[in-house]
Amino acid sequence: MTEGLRERKKRQTRQRISRVATGLFVERGFEHVTIAEVAAAAEVSVNTVYNYFATKEDLVLPPEEASPQRLADIVRGRSPGESAVQAVLARLRDEVRRRDRKVGLTEGFGRVLEMMQAAPTLTARLSDLGGQMTDALADALTEETGAAPGDPLPRVVAWQLGCVHSLVYTEIGRRTAAGESPDVIAEAVLELLDAVESLLGERVLTYAVRKDQPCSE
Repeated sequence: MTEGLRERKKRQTRQRISRVATGLFVERGFEHVTIAEVAAAAEVSVNTVYNYFATKEDLVLPPEEASPQRLADIVRGRSPGESAVQAVLARLRDEVRRRDRKVGLTEGFGRVLEMMQAAPTLTARLSDLGGQMTDALADALTEETGAAPGDPLPRVVAWQLGCVHSLVYTEIGRRTAAGESPDVIAEAVLELLDAVESLLGERVLTYAVRKDQPCSE
């Protein structure tokens, strides 16, 4: 569907507010910048900021990019014949190759990362987010595989995928802090994902393969 003028203006306003806020946070520290100061710098009202971002943390970790449903959504959207693990690995590889901002592979992310690591509320949110992603994925796997109540397998697979996801972000963060370029980091992370896949057992790699969709009559 083509984006309408109203939707485009709203998206542009949201992006401007987020960009301005991140710049202020990097320059002065997350805890030393108020929403009022963000609004003034972005030339909007305080109410407008809250209309787009429910909390101050959302300015840095917007729900659409840092969603607890991220891994579950990837698995739910996998292609016929693709397993849960294959879907997540494929998405991570794609995001790394495209230098997607979702995985932090953009110029200047190093300073953003330092700002986030210095803000207790942001680090706590990231920690909580990891657990929520794993829980949501375990629920999705239980539902899709028809696992019996109390079956530990969906949670075990979800935990492994959550660890892989976290490992990728940890590696990107570590290398970013060391001053490596996005291109160098991307190459290293792709090698890391290859290593992860080679070590995963067959039962995990073939778990929850999506069956072919029935043909419509």
